[in-house]
Amino acid sequence: MHCFSFDIETIPDIEFGRRRWQLGELSDADIGRVMTAKQLQKTGSEFLPLHQQRVVAISVALRSGDTFRVWSLGDKDSPEADLVRRFFDGIERYSPQLVSWNGSGFDLPVLHYRAMKHGIQAPRYWETGDDDREFRYNNYLSRFHWRHIDLMDVLAGFQPRGRASLDQMATMLGFPGKLGMSGDKVWQCWLDGGIDEIRNYCETDVLNTYLVFLRFEYMRGNLDDKSLEREYALVRKTIASLDQPHLDEFAEAWPADA
Repeated sequence: MHCFSFDIETIPDIEFGRRRWQLGELSDADIGRVMTAKQLQKTGSEFLPLHQQRVVAISVALRSGDTFRVWSLGDKDSPEADLVRRFFDGIERYSPQLVSWNGSGFDLPVLHYRAMKHGIQAPRYWETGDDDREFRYNNYLSRFHWRHIDLMDVLAGFQPRGRASLDQMATMLGFPGKLGMSGDKVWQCWLDGGIDEIRNYCETDVLNTYLVFLRFEYMRGNLDDKSLEREYALVRKTIASLDQPHLDEFAEAWPADA
């Protein structure tokens, strides 16, 4: 089976905020401040509801056959609809095993809303066995199925109090974790024109997620010592071959014995 580890980065849906609260000609930055202020007043947190978030980057680590790839969908100027469509087209084409960190609680619900907004069809993703019996007891939507593995949820035993952050889990296992960027910095980075930095950050997050997944597969007995080392070596080789500064930094922060 193809293994498709993914991560998304989002910003406030300024179009929604402008229309919802009739904010007229306010700047994007000011509308974002209004949206977060209203959320803070309502809930005590500035974290926006998932339907008020817009996708600006989707990164993927794909393990297929003898190959491993890591990249961001589209390019830095791709509209949101193109990014979301490419994500679901990948599922349509490969029917992969999805791997995420908090994908059930964040990434996938956001992608559901954005796919609806842009009129994107995703029949394979929404299959639950009506047309393909193999999906009846193993589909992308059921929490306790394996076609989508939300590592944060699974490792916590599906208990909110057991959840860990990706950064801390990666650090615990000897992987690089976050390298100076974090999700709460994405909006300001976007306002400053830093879409390249956002895409790079998303790619390192998806690498951390994939490496944690490999350790999970080892724990489950699906990889032995030699096969785990082969998988690590393939990731290292791929990162080196891409010759990109953010991936080189990731490789340098990943000890040889981790």
